[in-house]
Amino acid sequence: MYKKIIPFYIICFVLYVLFSRHPDFQDGEITSGNIHYIKDSTQKTVAKAIFSIHKLQDTISAAYPLRYLKEGQNVKIIYETSDPSKAAVYAWWGYWFQWDEISESIFITVILLYSAKAITAKPALKAEGEELGITEYVKRKKYN
Repeated sequence: MYKKIIPFYIICFVLYVLFSRHPDFQDGEITSGNIHYIKDSTQKTVAKAIFSIHKLQDTISAAYPLRYLKEGQNVKIIYETSDPSKAAVYAWWGYWFQWDEISESIFITVILLYSAKAITAKPALKAEGEELGITEYVKRKKYN
């Protein structure tokens, strides 16, 4: 059963990733930007990507769990042409693969797999008979 579930999961996840990215991969434009660490309103230092489009400079958050960027590092940025403020750092980890989507999809798949196994684990005697082609049953008395 696992040999059928794993390829099905991979195909579904890849299709989901291809068509759910924002900004959209097919319609988005790619430019380059630089990483700078800036203090936010809570005085924590966070990674920001600074990029320019048509002489206008914009800043987006570049912080993402398990992604380490250095000060001044050059990165690719994908943005929507209609609204450049909706941009993201174009990288495998953080744009294409996001830890929350991966963990949630694996969790849902495991729950559904074990639910299906629990439902079909002990079928009723009548269902087993129908599966084997038995149509007649011995009637039992309700009480001995």
